[in-house]
Amino acid sequence: MILRRILLVDDTPEILTLCTEMLKAEYEIVGTARDGKSAIAAVEATTPDVVVLDISMPGLNGVEVAKRLRSAGCRAAIVFLSADLEFINDAMEAGGSAFVLKTALHSDLRVAIREALAGRMFVSELGASRG
Repeated sequence: MILRRILLVDDTPEILTLCTEMLKAEYEIVGTARDGKSAIAAVEATTPDVVVLDISMPGLNGVEVAKRLRSAGCRAAIVFLSADLEFINDAMEAGGSAFVLKTALHSDLRVAIREALAGRMFVSELGASRG
């Protein structure tokens, strides 16, 4: 079985570690990045199938990174991570396939990646942010 390649992008080391631990048995983690500029360079260097991309980062935010990746021809599925739903419309318009609330990471991240790889959209339920 060929493992799908995932790049993880978040400015919080604990989130990168958590995502890596959650996904490493099922996917090949090809790298991590902690800011937008590094994310773009990492996508170019690793050609992932999926980019798990934080919305709020220093420098370039996730939405801007997604726009630049799409305009450069990147076809990787983009799964956005966010603390709230405030930027959901911007994220999906920028080329996102999925939007996962960080409060629902454990229940939603794997599902979101599977849906994105299958060409379907996924959004964490609003209720997941309460609790």
